[in-house]
Amino acid sequence: MANVNTPGYARETVALQTGVTAGRVNGVVVGEPGRVADKFLEATVYGRSGDAGRAEVEAGYLDRLQSLLGATGSESALPARLDAIAATATAMAGANGGSAVTAPFVGMVEDAIGSMRQLGRDVDVLRGDIEGEVGDTVERVNALLRTVDTLNDSISRLQGLGRSASGPADRRTTALEELSALIGITAREQPSGRVTIDTASGVPLLDQRLRQLSYPASGVGSAQPVYPTIDVRFAEADGTLGAATGTTLDTPAMGGRLGGLLDLRDRQLPAFSARVETLFAGLARTINAASNTGSAVPPPAIPTGRATALTGGDRLGFTGAALIAVTRSDGTMVAGTTLDFDALGAAATVDDAIAAINTGLGGAATASFANGTLTIAATGAGTGVAIAQDTARPSARAGIGLSHYFGLNDIVRSDTSMLVPSGFTTADPHRFAAGEAVDFALRDSSGRLVARYALTGATGPSYGDLIDELNASPLGGYGQFALDDAGRLRFSATRAESGAMLSVLSDTTDRGGTGRGFAAITGLGAAGAGLDSAGVRRDVLADPTRLPLARLQPVAVGTKALGPSDRRGATALVDALASAVDLGDAGTMTIARFSAVVLGDAGSAASRATDRADQMGARRDDAINRRDSVSGVNIDEELGQMVVLQNSYAAAARVMTTASEMYDTLLGMIR
Repeated sequence: MANVNTPGYARETVALQTGVTAGRVNGVVVGEPGRVADKFLEATVYGRSGDAGRAEVEAGYLDRLQSLLGATGSESALPARLDAIAATATAMAGANGGSAVTAPFVGMVEDAIGSMRQLGRDVDVLRGDIEGEVGDTVERVNALLRTVDTLNDSISRLQGLGRSASGPADRRTTALEELSALIGITAREQPSGRVTIDTASGVPLLDQRLRQLSYPASGVGSAQPVYPTIDVRFAEADGTLGAATGTTLDTPAMGGRLGGLLDLRDRQLPAFSARVETLFAGLARTINAASNTGSAVPPPAIPTGRATALTGGDRLGFTGAALIAVTRSDGTMVAGTTLDFDALGAAATVDDAIAAINTGLGGAATASFANGTLTIAATGAGTGVAIAQDTARPSARAGIGLSHYFGLNDIVRSDTSMLVPSGFTTADPHRFAAGEAVDFALRDSSGRLVARYALTGATGPSYGDLIDELNASPLGGYGQFALDDAGRLRFSATRAESGAMLSVLSDTTDRGGTGRGFAAITGLGAAGAGLDSAGVRRDVLADPTRLPLARLQPVAVGTKALGPSDRRGATALVDALASAVDLGDAGTMTIARFSAVVLGDAGSAASRATDRADQMGARRDDAINRRDSVSGVNIDEELGQMVVLQNSYAAAARVMTTASEMYDTLLGMIR
């Protein structure tokens, strides 16, 4: 009765037997106390503790993620920031010049990009916290395994001596219950009294030999591209590690708190980060597509593009035509040329286009191309360069116009990303240098690492050869690789591997000295999005009046080609932000819609995780109550037992008294 509220205590019963010697009853034999426990109910508690442990840790971290996104409808939330971009663009379209009109738009774009970048960093912090907790959980699992192993020895020895092992058995039950919350286990009691422990996936952790989990980064919390696996190793009773068993625990299917941590770290949070990067890529492409149809007034003297992955000898790959002009600061045309890509022919190179520009401008400006970057510099004092699409046959490579592809009038820039599809085909050379490689990792729908491969480009010189190499690699056993029409790498998982996620662990490639690697070129991972180094172009950020809001007119030399009151570029921004954009694997939709989907899904996931944690906690508590109703101490039952014992004692005392009186009477009769 003193252990009514002691967790893990199982009540004990004492076996009473009649003592018989030489055929005569000579008293009562009191046996060793034994635990009252239902093995099935205990196993149910272990299983439900694992489910509850996983659900609780997922709910906790997803709730933290939800708090980072801001409250629904809050002005600081990302959807509100994106709405503000559209609102300020509308204001620009309806007002004339000045920084008072353009500065709010520039500020809102920079603010939204900063918000997405900070959100990505916050997710990395969450992954770092999870990584630290993985290490702490592994240490606690190891400590509990050592405890159970020690108690196994005590219980086995006591049972061998015919003595009660209830005390060690209670402590072992408590340890197993805590262990089952950390990692899914199956515990089986052997005839010797020992308990063997396997993981939910059948990996032995304790039988006749103790095993321990080995995790190199134990206790160190930091976000990483790939994490070490948790190895299972034989160990001494004191925890000293021995030989490896050859088994690893690298999948959330192991269950328990540890399984939930791995699922969050390796699948759920990276998937969220990837969607944020996709959102940024879509926003950058939308804004830049509109801004590159316009020009600032006065136009810049040296519009310098962003770095592409092209070299001078590469296939040009453009169709249609674009107008390139040199104007004075008041917008008067000085020189102009129509760059007709169709006339240049399908075999034309980038160098051919540069030569055509220089010939057409006749010395009024000079075009150059180095390290993947196009620069057009006006040569006359007080003149600048403006670019526009041909209205009848707009230029396009992978659906991107000339100015947009080279980033000559970008608003958003990134130091690590092209921000547009490359437009490469399988026939184009990949230009991998010796020693360069891309390290790919593929995880299944549960987050388990199923394949890893280093792409070296050694099988052939073209992008088609790279695709063939990937399809012939271990990754190809889980799906098919291909380049889409825009030059982006696509991985289509097999039906059996639906939900598999491809990621780039490292990329040391540099195409032709452009600084653009394979991941950035094909739009994979963070390198493809470029969010970490993104922002509004520095000169525009410093002077918002440099926004390219005017449109170049195809007019004769000596007439006005640009006007300072022209706001058609602002109207193009409004229209672009309201239009659907190709987001690759995420589909085609507006930026506002996709942001609502991303944040809505995150909120729904957090809500579902909370509900699941409540449900799993209730099921675990129910299992514990059912177990304790059998094994625990019931005061009414114990009081009833005490009454029975008291009555038995009183009856025995009366028998003894009567026998004593009869004996005294017999003695008196003899006297």
